[in-house]
Amino acid sequence: MCGTCGCSDPKNAVTLTDTATGETRVLRTGLASGVGGGDHDHNHHHDGHAHHDHDPDVPHVHGPKGEVIPLETAILARNDDFAARNRGFFEGRGVVALNLVSSPGAGKTTLLEYTIAALAGSVDMAVIEGDQMTANDAERIRAAGARALQINTGAGCHLEADMVGEAVRSLDPAPGSILMIENVGNLVCPAMFDLGEHMKVAIISTTEGEDKPLKYPHMFRVSDLVLINKMDLAPHVEFDESACRAAIHEVNPKARVFAVSAKTGDGMDAWLAFLREMRSAHRGMSSA
Repeated sequence: MCGTCGCSDPKNAVTLTDTATGETRVLRTGLASGVGGGDHDHNHHHDGHAHHDHDPDVPHVHGPKGEVIPLETAILARNDDFAARNRGFFEGRGVVALNLVSSPGAGKTTLLEYTIAALAGSVDMAVIEGDQMTANDAERIRAAGARALQINTGAGCHLEADMVGEAVRSLDPAPGSILMIENVGNLVCPAMFDLGEHMKVAIISTTEGEDKPLKYPHMFRVSDLVLINKMDLAPHVEFDESACRAAIHEVNPKARVFAVSAKTGDGMDAWLAFLREMRSAHRGMSSA
């Protein structure tokens, strides 16, 4: 997984940028940092621990008792701990946190721009943008009228819970608000990482074809809501909406599906109503 795609490269700096002030700070210098030690011999003896062998092809770290832990397990365990902290913060404040996941170019940022404009004056929104490089999307979100912070993951292909926690501390979302987390465009790794969100929202565009849920089933299996975006282009790319819905429900029978066009606004009323319902429900829970 991510240990082979660049995410664990110690040269990989993760940064957080406030586009309102231009301030940028380094969150960490490698997605695997803080999990365990670096490279070392694979057939060795640690002081106070017994000699052990392990597969040199499996990235690993050592636990507190010297046990060998696969790196993927250690990374996910560490991530889940931070996710639980984020979730507690969101629940305590009645903040609805949604993790938007998709392929690059599916229209996540355009969807957010439309949503911010439509809910302006009635719902407080903040956005965490995730991209490998540039603050372009955060600038677009700020221009649309919402507070936004940009996380740049460098070689990393997904956001992790500690990054989101740092951004949340800076954003300080208001009680009863909505926090949108626009993840790095990728239909694989973001499915594995809990950010403490209330749900993942998968966005698929008509230009990608109807079979993406079948090709990337895990992402759609962990998403409670799927938005089929760019419906204005469906006739031009011969997109079969029924086939796409069937593919989604084959991998996730419980998923809700909205067909929308963030460019024209068609179908967006259902998405906006969903957000208002989520906000009302969680505001009630926080005040109970």
